[in-house]
Amino acid sequence: MQIIFEYRDVTASDRLENIAKEKLDHLHKKFNFIHRADVFFKVQNRSDDMEQICDIRISMPGPRLFASTHAENFESAIAETVRDLDNQLQKTKEKMSVR
Repeated sequence: MQIIFEYRDVTASDRLENIAKEKLDHLHKKFNFIHRADVFFKVQNRSDDMEQICDIRISMPGPRLFASTHAENFESAIAETVRDLDNQLQKTKEKMSVR
């Protein structure tokens, strides 16, 4: 699986990339039909301290899946975004097995 990282108003970080790779590799083992993941890290000024955003777009056969999370830190945002994608992928896999 190919993973592409993009940073908007954030300095590139090997630590964040390693965390995201580890979680996405786990997803790929569970759902081997994933081809590519685009991971976006950005910061947005907000009044509730949830300024750090992680967006992940998954490419696979059929429609792309997307999840986004605002959190106090990128680690939490990555974890929550991957959980959302896991749920979406599980539903997609169930639909694929029905056909």
